[in-house]
Amino acid sequence: MSDTYYKEALQHQIFTFLTEAADELNVEAYAIGGFVRDFFLKRGKAKDIDVVAVGNGIELAKKVSEKLPGKPPVKVFKTYGTAMLKVFDLEVEFVGARKESYSEDSRNPNVEKGSLEDDQNRRDFTINALALQLNEAHFGKLLDPFDGLADLKTQLIKTPLDPDITFSDDPLRMLRAIRFSTQLDFVIDIKSLEAIKNNASRVDIISKERIVTELHKIMESEKPSRGFKLLHDTNLLKRILPELTNLEGIDEIDGQKHKDNFWHTLEVVDNISKETNDLWLRWAALLHDIGKAPTKRFHKKIGWTFHGHEFKGSKMVYQLFKRLKMPLNDKMKFVQKLVLLSSRPIAIVDDDVTDSAVRRLVHDAGDHLEDLMTLCEADITTKNPKRYKKYHNNFKLVRERIKEVEERDKVRNFQPPVSGNEIMETFKIEPCQAVGEIKAKIKEAILEGVIPNEYNAAFAFMLKEGEAYGFKKQA
Repeated sequence: MSDTYYKEALQHQIFTFLTEAADELNVEAYAIGGFVRDFFLKRGKAKDIDVVAVGNGIELAKKVSEKLPGKPPVKVFKTYGTAMLKVFDLEVEFVGARKESYSEDSRNPNVEKGSLEDDQNRRDFTINALALQLNEAHFGKLLDPFDGLADLKTQLIKTPLDPDITFSDDPLRMLRAIRFSTQLDFVIDIKSLEAIKNNASRVDIISKERIVTELHKIMESEKPSRGFKLLHDTNLLKRILPELTNLEGIDEIDGQKHKDNFWHTLEVVDNISKETNDLWLRWAALLHDIGKAPTKRFHKKIGWTFHGHEFKGSKMVYQLFKRLKMPLNDKMKFVQKLVLLSSRPIAIVDDDVTDSAVRRLVHDAGDHLEDLMTLCEADITTKNPKRYKKYHNNFKLVRERIKEVEERDKVRNFQPPVSGNEIMETFKIEPCQAVGEIKAKIKEAILEGVIPNEYNAAFAFMLKEGEAYGFKKQA
């Protein structure tokens, strides 16, 4: 047990109130977990603090609230025996020290009151078991029973107790180990890594929402591939995202091979992460090739093909989001759209591609055109310098062509200059299928370059199309 003090970690004004409240109630109180870990890692300003009380954590929260300016409300979570205060620029969570026991079919523990030692024993990793005392008599004293400080210095993720038991009891900790390793660029110690492999099947009892929370944090890290490689190597990924692991491998027939689309995908995710913090754009990069596994075919004359993989992949995005209970809203539709369009930009680099193909791409991508181009450029993973330069130059040409056509024709997110109401008013007809068809034909004519994206041209085209339906302009 350390006798070292780190009062400098507890300079925020909230600790004055925490100390007074704990001493008045005569309970031991400690800052523990991520706040303490991040202080030693110098990770910047804290957003939340976990406080453990050797006694009643909810009572401590209420006492702190009484002392704070404005007496902010205490949010109590009776099921978990915890309480939370939002104060100043922080979220402070309070819990009573406890010990836990688990049943095999649930990661929700049976909880009973315990000592600080019991509470540190139940922590997931040594680096998260670090505690700083808040009582005035020992203010700032570090309690580090598992040498978590040493593991911070050696950049090691390690469980306080037997990792097999730790991960079997609460399999979410396996994902957290990988997430922390990814975020901090730490190594998971060998015994803990083996224990994750041994307990991989236990991930099946974790709720999809908790799994996705960890996946998001891995995706938002500086280099997401670290996490996905660990998920892959520990057999967790095939249980969570089989659509990805199905891409792994290189087949060879008659001397013809295709690239390993799984490892390529991880490179694409890392590439795009250098350019954007947009979580859903990163998801689009992760899923952009998932349609290749089910569409892979070999043809003697042309070799390996993946025809229609973008369309298939966009359908799979919906199924994947639904299975993982991810949002089936505009976020999912954004990912779907980028997967569907992911091969389109490079197809318009050739000189013989018509302007209509460019107009269609601009129209179909809409507000997400720049995101699509970012994805396509991240998709360049060749290690050949000449090819790399050539492909990037190709995309510069694509961007120039898009800009030229868009400035001239203004087709991004456009609606035909003639509305459905105007069609009905001109021909004095009621709403019917023909109105929609005429409007669609006007739109198609503009995209194909038959008429310019202008009102007079569109109105004249409408009159002509209306005649084909037997409609005439009414005075």
